[in-house]
Amino acid sequence: MDVGIGVIGVGVMGGAHAGLFAGEVKNAVLVAAADRNREAASKAAGNGLIFSSGEDLIAHSSVEAILIASPDQSHFELVSACLEAGKPVLCEKPLAATASEAFELVSLETATGKDLIRVGFMRRFDPAYRALKKTLLDGDLGEPRILHNQHRNAAAPAWFSSDMALTNAAVHEFDISRWLLETEFTRGRIASSPKMGDLSAGDPILLTCETERGTIVSTEVFMNAGYGYDVRCEIVGSLGTASMAQPDLIRRRRDLAERGTFPDNWIPRFREAYRLQDQAWIDGLTHGLQNDVANAWDGFIATFVAEGFIRSLSAEAPVDLKAPARPTHLGS
Repeated sequence: MDVGIGVIGVGVMGGAHAGLFAGEVKNAVLVAAADRNREAASKAAGNGLIFSSGEDLIAHSSVEAILIASPDQSHFELVSACLEAGKPVLCEKPLAATASEAFELVSLETATGKDLIRVGFMRRFDPAYRALKKTLLDGDLGEPRILHNQHRNAAAPAWFSSDMALTNAAVHEFDISRWLLETEFTRGRIASSPKMGDLSAGDPILLTCETERGTIVSTEVFMNAGYGYDVRCEIVGSLGTASMAQPDLIRRRRDLAERGTFPDNWIPRFREAYRLQDQAWIDGLTHGLQNDVANAWDGFIATFVAEGFIRSLSAEAPVDLKAPARPTHLGS
């Protein structure tokens, strides 16, 4: 059974998803695309329907499930419309622009009695991160004492604000740390340049978290690293360490030097992770298979933690990162 997919927002990210659903994800058929840029929507949709409004796409009978890749501020209204229509949705991170909106979406989903919301934290499907988690679960490292995350971009786009280094970028680290360690954050602190308000001068930032498991999580976010897109992770355990290798497949040695390369953005680095995530989402819809696709609560936690660090930066003090109680499904 194939699922008719509609994609809302077909910029770089949404366009990549549309391409996957059009030809690489089994049991999925791209039937519609929505974007204010109708030329972009037409290109992404192929022979499918074209909409200027995401709400109109959600309401159309041929659209059975929706992927949202529109600007962050639109996510709450669009995900709410999916819930009202009773249609499954995979929303690119963040789930909503604020933690309060994300929590409201969790509550609205709970009221439906159905698991309709998934969130695009694709690193859970990256082969390198999965190998790292397997190493940890196998017990080869002993008890994890420290988790180091590194998130570097070549350059932040012009529209990227200083807060977005937390709410749009570091949320990936918050989610993958919880997924790797299978624990929750309890307390955190942020260190940054005094010029944090000017992203070009105020990054990198360094975040430290305490967890219920006792592991310390450190995260560097550097939005203007210059040399390329470079994301990696290391676990320091009681018996040893494990870290992700360089993302390039070859290293060249010549003229007394060794050289590797880095991509200039996230798509080459994580393209396979996006494909595997999108396939897992469809497999869950068509065959009821359990998988690691992040849910609405995961989306809320990531934004809740991001806002906690914004408070920590403002107060120049540690902040409590313990989340409120999770709403429970009707009848559970």
